[in-house]
Amino acid sequence: MPPPGVPTEELLIARLRSHARRLFWSALVLIAVFGATAYFYDNLPAGLENWMMLSAAGLVVLFVVVVPFVVWYSRSTTVTTRRVIAHQGIGARRRREMSHARGYTIAVRRGPLQRLWGTGTITLSNGVDDPLRLPNVPNVTLVHETLADQIEVGQILAHRDAQGGSDHVDDV
Repeated sequence: MPPPGVPTEELLIARLRSHARRLFWSALVLIAVFGATAYFYDNLPAGLENWMMLSAAGLVVLFVVVVPFVVWYSRSTTVTTRRVIAHQGIGARRRREMSHARGYTIAVRRGPLQRLWGTGTITLSNGVDDPLRLPNVPNVTLVHETLADQIEVGQILAHRDAQGGSDHVDDV
């Protein structure tokens, strides 16, 4: 711990995304499209051409595989020693923060499938701002414990700094 009155350095604890299980169907569609395209190439019924099949396959891959991946990849959560930061968006990014020093409640909700995958939805609420919802957090128990520890440490440091150093005795 740094001495009283000295600002603490903000360190990265974790950077995470929601669980990638939502991309399962996209991966399955990608495999099916590649398999069907390889099977039907130069083997199409009369009236259809290869370029038609390839462009249809490209559109399916674009909308069912690439778009969901980009949406999943554009959302991340960063936990530091001072705050929780939730990023969302590709071009115009949206960012929300919760400070550990101000304190917040942590609610964890886990459905049956989330229990199976070891994930859960964490909701952080400080009572003032809108709750910060982190869906499908992997290793939800570990993240919950880490957030609880950071709240405690952040509040201890804030309280200590608010005392202004009057708690310690000077050496003579």
